[in-house]
Amino acid sequence: QVQLVESGGGLVQPGGSLRLSCVASGNIFRINSMGWYRQAPGNQRELVATITPGGTTNYADSVKGRFTISRDNAKNTVFLQMNSLKPEDTAVYYCNADDLWITTRYWGQGTQVTVSS
Repeated sequence: QVQLVESGGGLVQPGGSLRLSCVASGNIFRINSMGWYRQAPGNQRELVATITPGGTTNYADSVKGRFTISRDNAKNTVFLQMNSLKPEDTAVYYCNADDLWITTRYWGQGTQVTVSS
């Protein structure tokens, strides 16, 4: 099994920045790609960004140029640097990890990001 724990969420003004962290534990050798998803009230959970073990990244159009995903494989940690935050970025952000060997996805508990004046 893999466990994921997010941190770094909070309240920030429009135009501000936050850095989210996600630490993986358990059977970390099973982890393939990792990513960040978010879910606003009344909305479906949506992709924000993903990153492969080799560092290849993918971003949702809505966050390109503002968010950066990175990964420290030695520390089993993935980050999401969020700059130029907008009110529409307000959501619960979830960390995700995909399994190398079986068709399953692991999820963290989520961390709240609120962008408001």
